[in-house]
Amino acid sequence: MGGVEQVIHQIATGASKQGVHTEVLALTTNRMPRTIEMNGYKVNRARMNFQIASTGFSASAFLRFSQLAKKADIIHYHFPWPFMDVVHFATRVKKPSVVTYHSDIIRQKYLLKLYRPLKRKFLASVDRIVTTSPNYLKTSNVLEKFSDKVSIIPIGLDKATYPQPSLEKLQYWRTKLGPKFFLFVGVIRYYKGLHILLEAMQGVDYPIVIVGAGPIEDELKALKKQLGLRNIHFLGQLPDEDKVALFTLCYGVVFPSHLRSEAFGVSLLEGAMHGKPMISSEIGTGTTFINIADLTGLVVPPSDPTALQQAMRYLWEHPTEAAEMGQRAAERYWQHFTADQMAQSYVDLYGELLHSRENLHRHYVDQTLARCGDLSALPHRASDNN
Repeated sequence: MGGVEQVIHQIATGASKQGVHTEVLALTTNRMPRTIEMNGYKVNRARMNFQIASTGFSASAFLRFSQLAKKADIIHYHFPWPFMDVVHFATRVKKPSVVTYHSDIIRQKYLLKLYRPLKRKFLASVDRIVTTSPNYLKTSNVLEKFSDKVSIIPIGLDKATYPQPSLEKLQYWRTKLGPKFFLFVGVIRYYKGLHILLEAMQGVDYPIVIVGAGPIEDELKALKKQLGLRNIHFLGQLPDEDKVALFTLCYGVVFPSHLRSEAFGVSLLEGAMHGKPMISSEIGTGTTFINIADLTGLVVPPSDPTALQQAMRYLWEHPTEAAEMGQRAAERYWQHFTADQMAQSYVDLYGELLHSRENLHRHYVDQTLARCGDLSALPHRASDNN
C-alpha cells in the first residue's frame, strides 16, 4: 500500500467499528476484477484501461460508481484523482459529499492548466473538504479559495493492526544490518528526495536502509555507484512483518522529501508510532506537523545535503537526546495521530453532512408548503377525490 491507500484502509476499518458500512471503489490492472472483503469493509475493483500522468482511467468505473453511490448516504472522494472528478459529474449523483485533499498537483504543470477548470468545479461542488494538517491549509493556494468549507483531520494509524515481528525476524535483520542504522520507508518517487540523502552521505559512512520500490529506483542505485557509497542498502518491497522489524530496530527515521507532493508522510508517522527520532525537511506540509523541530526530531531546509548530513551526525553522536526525541514522538502519536481519533472525526463529519442535508430538505419542504398556502382551507369538491 501507498500512503493514500493506507489512509483509506484506516478510515474504513475505524469507521466500521462504529457501525458505518463502507465500500471502496478502486482500479486494478487485473483482468478479472472482483470484490474483496477487507477488515470490516469491501473493496470493489474496476478494470483500469489506461493511465495518463499517474492517473488511472476505467470505462467500467462509471457504472460501478453509479451503482454504489445510489445506495450510499455519503460519497467520500480522495484528491487528486482527476478521473473521479469526471465520474462525479458524469453520473450526476446528488448525495452529500466530502473529499480528503491529500496534495496539490505539483509536477504536471502543463496538464494542470487543462485540468484546473474541472478541479475548481469539482472542489466547489463537494459539501466539505478535509485537509490532513493545519500546515497544508496555510500553504495551499487551492485550499485558500475554499477555506470556508475546509476541515482539518490528521491522518491516524492503528498500531494494533501492525504485525508483531518474531524474535527470529528481528535477529535476522540485526545480523544483516548491524545494531545502528537510519531507515527510510516509502515508494521511491521523484519527490522523496532520496538523491539528496545519497549526496548527504558523501564523506560519512552511516548505514542507510531504504525500503520500498518505485519508478526511480534504478536511477538511485546508479547514483549510489557513481558517488562510491558502500553503506546504502536498497531492500525493495518487504512484507509488513519485516517493515515493522526494521522500524523496531532502526536508530532513527530519515525522510528527505523536498517537494510539496509529500503532503503528509505516512511512513514518517509510522516512525513516530514506533518511538523513533525523525529527520525531515520544512516544505510547508504535514511532515513538520508530525515532526516538530527539536522536540520529536530535527527539521532541515529542503534540497540541502549538507544540512541533512549535519542533522544525521547530531543524532548519531547524541544517543541520549535522540532517544528522548523518539519518546516524545511516540507521545505525540498517541495524543494526535491514532486511527481511532481519525475515524471518529470522519464519522462525526459524516453525521454533520447528513444532518445538514436533512435540515436543508426540511427547510425546502416548509418553504414549499408556505408558498402553497394552507390547503386545508380550500373548499371541498367531489371532483377533488379524482
